[in-house]
Amino acid sequence: MISRFEFPFDHQFATLGNQFYTQIPAEGIGKNPYLIHSNSDAAPLIGLPTETFQSPEFLDYFSGNQSLPGSHPLAMVYSGHQFGQWAGQLGDGRALLLGQVRNADGDLWDIQLKGGGKTPYSRFGDGRAVVRSCIREYLCSEAMHALGIPTSRALCIVGTGESVQRETAEPGAVFTRLARSHIRFGHFEHFYYQKNHDALKALCDHVIDEYFPQHQGHYDRWFADVVSQTASMIAQWQAVGFCHGVMNTDNMSILGLTLDYGPFGFIEAFDIDYVCNHSDHAGRYAYDQQPMIGLWNLHALAHALSPIIPSEVTTPILSEYDLTFNHHYFQLMRQKIGCAPSDSTHDDLWIDLLTLMASQRSDYTLTFRRLADSFTTPISWTSLFRDPGPATEWLTRYHYSLRSLGAEDRIITSLNQVNPRYVLRNWVAESAIRAAEDGNDYSEIDKVLQLIQTPYDDHLDAIHYGDPAPDHYLGLQVSCSS
Repeated sequence: MISRFEFPFDHQFATLGNQFYTQIPAEGIGKNPYLIHSNSDAAPLIGLPTETFQSPEFLDYFSGNQSLPGSHPLAMVYSGHQFGQWAGQLGDGRALLLGQVRNADGDLWDIQLKGGGKTPYSRFGDGRAVVRSCIREYLCSEAMHALGIPTSRALCIVGTGESVQRETAEPGAVFTRLARSHIRFGHFEHFYYQKNHDALKALCDHVIDEYFPQHQGHYDRWFADVVSQTASMIAQWQAVGFCHGVMNTDNMSILGLTLDYGPFGFIEAFDIDYVCNHSDHAGRYAYDQQPMIGLWNLHALAHALSPIIPSEVTTPILSEYDLTFNHHYFQLMRQKIGCAPSDSTHDDLWIDLLTLMASQRSDYTLTFRRLADSFTTPISWTSLFRDPGPATEWLTRYHYSLRSLGAEDRIITSLNQVNPRYVLRNWVAESAIRAAEDGNDYSEIDKVLQLIQTPYDDHLDAIHYGDPAPDHYLGLQVSCSS
């Protein structure tokens, strides 16, 4: 463990040179920062003793009022396609990479502030973040991690005491997230469209050397791994009913991590056309479009890499995307009904169930979670459907099919190990936001965090957090505003 804030920095990204970033300190927003929440589960990733959360220095460092000793604060430059259109140069407009830490396991972790002030890439933005968006990303990144989905991690939220103007004035905050890397598809697009092929190659070599050392000297194998990891991640999204909301190429991780939790949403009443982003009027990033958009983004990446990896190499690799996605998705869905990942004999069951759920608008998470209960109390499951008749027919067929496999107790146990009781529903996140903003009460964040960090446990004293939105939270809408 480190001694207080003496991090073992290893600024590998900074060695690429200043055409990849602008070195700039945080603005130092808010002269009286205060701790909203800290995450003891993430602190060991960078060797940070959790007792430092309570120190005044912690607030100064993670509000951006002081620079961490040995840090190398920088804002990354990248470009990207946004909603399918080339947007040109973008970059870290409200994020700042404080530095990279090599932990005791030899893994390199980025420490990044969000909301630390303007950078050269802020364009018309103010570089700030608000409590609302910080709480949402803080909670959801930890929820996704607990569900086994590759993601950035959350370290802390520090309040700034300042007001930030969005649709209305909102309290400001600085969020610290950790990730193995924040390099995006858009980084490669940036140098391709600049016709800076030397920088493009340097970036490829850096990513391979640090994160894919098994592929050194083999750009094609590296690209195939990126395709596979992206397909696998999105298959996991689909299986838990998660919608990202803004799958622009500048939000796509080169490591297959879930990055940038803005207008995300977990499906409640099942709808394959579900759009979680109020700003996505055309439904480009709807739930059922996410697998296709993943491939679209990979084609954009392949185009950017064409000076390094010719299209005759990337095209057959990209043709494997659908097979890889389906392989992972089918395995996950089989497990969700209690079958072995490789057992395709009962695929009709989960496919028919999704059709039934869509027609009946049953709750996605609860429909799968209560399958375990359906063996002893069928009504607990059929009550999730508007018309219990078709649900009862499906359930009878399901029980008959799975009982033919034997080991009913094992199947019931396995169902509760793969189907979470808790996901971060929008109304649950909103309850934590309202308590924080309206009453300076941060205990709700703590309560929700404990639930989502153990999403397969029942937590009978807080069971309502796993239920659909109560009436007073119906109609919540989430947009790209932060």
